[in-house]
Amino acid sequence: MQSPSFDELLALLTAAPLSSTDLARLRDWLDSIRDPAECLALIEAAAAGRPCPHCACARLHRSGFASGLQRYRCLGCRRSFNALTGTPLARLRKRECWLPYIKCLLESRTVRDAALATGVHRTTSFRWRHRFAPGAARHRPAALTGIVEADETYRLESQKGSRTLSRPPRKRGGAARRRGINREHDCLLVARDRIGTTLDFHTGRGPVTAAQLRTCLRPVLPGDGLLISDGAAAYVRFALDAGITHESVNVRAGRRARGAIHIQNVNGWHSRFKNWLVRFKGVASRYLANYSGWQRLLDAQVLRTPAQWLCAAVRQVQ
Repeated sequence: MQSPSFDELLALLTAAPLSSTDLARLRDWLDSIRDPAECLALIEAAAAGRPCPHCACARLHRSGFASGLQRYRCLGCRRSFNALTGTPLARLRKRECWLPYIKCLLESRTVRDAALATGVHRTTSFRWRHRFAPGAARHRPAALTGIVEADETYRLESQKGSRTLSRPPRKRGGAARRRGINREHDCLLVARDRIGTTLDFHTGRGPVTAAQLRTCLRPVLPGDGLLISDGAAAYVRFALDAGITHESVNVRAGRRARGAIHIQNVNGWHSRFKNWLVRFKGVASRYLANYSGWQRLLDAQVLRTPAQWLCAAVRQVQ
């Protein structure tokens, strides 16, 4: 049986009474069709002018093509590379599916939904999630400005997906064996200024310490700014050691604000992050930083299109 031509299909679609649901499905199908050359062109443009990823030498020359991408040879170390070498996207296949898959990331789809929408296996979908999201999240704000709110949120440690556990297994959504914040909880530190610039740090297990605050916050805080936090002693010690102006809010006593002194912005980010995580039905601790970076990109709305996301994942971080 001979397949209908494009003109015949177009005539059938024009004559058919399409509902709003049919039109939405048709638009989604058209959006999922991508020319493989479009993805390759975006990759080459994003990596234009980059030095050798092995030795950072800028002297190189063209050395043929492989898998549709230009290869280069470094005149310093004599090693060859392409636009994806040294990026989280290196050695990934099916590049014609990358842009439709990134669209699924922008829509926060689950692993299986994204796999079904792009025509890849669910294990491929999971692997791509933890390449594309951290790849784009490498591009973080260099510093915060003005008034900076800092607070941490805690999630029960999870070894989801591990073949061997370092503790007795528990049911999903279980509780810690001890009360309060302890080594059974993962700490996610978030700092956010009043214009919405946000930085996230995964500090490991247990309550945050002054040494961890010094490592995470000192390089990004303005010298003439104001740090606002809760009443944790670690922030007081950090601010004194770093010589930073600091104000605290006694949240435990029910005092959530003193005029402009509050941490409502960062707590709002925590709330949006936790509500957003519910759809994934549990996140392993080793991937928590990937998910917080993913949510930071969505919340900032800096990368609005799949092309922008792909270019951000390919560009070399200085």
